[in-house]
Amino acid sequence: MAQATCVAKRIEQRSRSIGSLARRLSLPEAVGLSLAVIAPSITAAFNLSLVVKAAGPAAPLTYAIGMIAVALVALSFVAFTRRVAHAGSAYAYITHTFGGRAGFVVGWMLMLAYLCFGSGQAALVGNFAAAFLRRFNIDIGSLWVPVSGGTIVLAWWLAYRDMKFAGRLMLAMEGLTVLAIIALGVRIIFTVHPTVDQSLTTLRPSGEYRGWAGVGLGMVFTILSFGGFEGAATLGEETVNPRRNIPVAMLSTVFLTGCFFIFVSYCEVIGFGPKGLHALASSDAPLNELALRFGSRDFAALLDLATTVTAFSGVLGGIAASARVLFALGRAGLSAKLGEAHPTHGTPAAAVSLIGMMSLGVFLAWAPFSGAGNYYSYTGTIGTLGLMLTYVGVGGAETVEALHEHRWFWSVICLLGPVVLLWSLYRTVYPVPDFPDNLWPYVTLVWIVLALGIIRLRPALVRAPLADYL
Repeated sequence: MAQATCVAKRIEQRSRSIGSLARRLSLPEAVGLSLAVIAPSITAAFNLSLVVKAAGPAAPLTYAIGMIAVALVALSFVAFTRRVAHAGSAYAYITHTFGGRAGFVVGWMLMLAYLCFGSGQAALVGNFAAAFLRRFNIDIGSLWVPVSGGTIVLAWWLAYRDMKFAGRLMLAMEGLTVLAIIALGVRIIFTVHPTVDQSLTTLRPSGEYRGWAGVGLGMVFTILSFGGFEGAATLGEETVNPRRNIPVAMLSTVFLTGCFFIFVSYCEVIGFGPKGLHALASSDAPLNELALRFGSRDFAALLDLATTVTAFSGVLGGIAASARVLFALGRAGLSAKLGEAHPTHGTPAAAVSLIGMMSLGVFLAWAPFSGAGNYYSYTGTIGTLGLMLTYVGVGGAETVEALHEHRWFWSVICLLGPVVLLWSLYRTVYPVPDFPDNLWPYVTLVWIVLALGIIRLRPALVRAPLADYL
């Protein structure tokens, strides 16, 4: 009996080594990965100022509309995850509908998006850690670079060994930071005691900020804030009952983070007040300023520390998600080695290692010369462009699937997401941004051309069968 058990174990390890991931994750780990890639606390600390700059006091209204738009996109992902459980996520969905060539290009862009998000947030770890230490009169200067680099190495180690532990760690870290931000928001509300009219102002387009046109421009940034909600889909082959848990993880992430964004944007608008909106729009650290105003220096320091921790969660989420997409592409014919799972840990070990090296290499070659904030902004923009194109592709694919099955109403619902995203994508490239932001669409285009070149070198990628790994 014992001998038979050992033989079965060796067979399981052998099958895993040639491409089978360990299926031992549950709903919390799936939610943890999506939350880590979105990093809602980072949005509260940085991105929200961009929405206020466009929509003014109507930022909460803008986030509410943005949540609905992203939920429409999420429905297309949910529909596909109920059909196909695959580590490649959007790669598998597009391949299922439009074939291997389009699928590989979309998977290649999705990998770029997660890679950029993870590497960019590594810079924020060093940046927030330096800000935290400065409150104790400790200036680490350029040492933020090795701190951020060490973060990538630590995230690689966690993603390499145990995704179950890593997933719960990401959920816990993000959850604690969100609770700290909510506590600050409650403190602001009880201190300011906003009137009914002040509250209603946040739900009406402002004439000073071009009314609905300002809300429309602000929606570009709200959609960027939700980028990565679909990260849980990359765990489709590792999650128990994926056709239930993955859709629940994605939809709950969209609505929970959406409510959080609405609440925090309301608190920040109320906290800065009508006369302080321009200061909020131009602030690099609005939460920090509010913590000093409504809390204390110690609470501001706590937020710096909490944001450092959640930025690390984003690094881990970006590496884990991008590695699984690369694993799926490797298994489809890009590289046999990249398509192998670790025989003991059941993780895409080779893909995790390559993504870790790419993330660290790009960071060391670019971040020290551009600065932490700029590096995060640049990589985030590049990643978001790739992600928005991916969303458009998935929404379009589900629209086609619905039309083939004569589900007319569902096809219209699924088409709304790509339409909103195409408009938002247009607004990110026109009017043409200032240098160097005008370069990032070309970087995305070069990445797409590179994917087409790889297909010419490895035509088997187009003919690779799409298996369901449920």
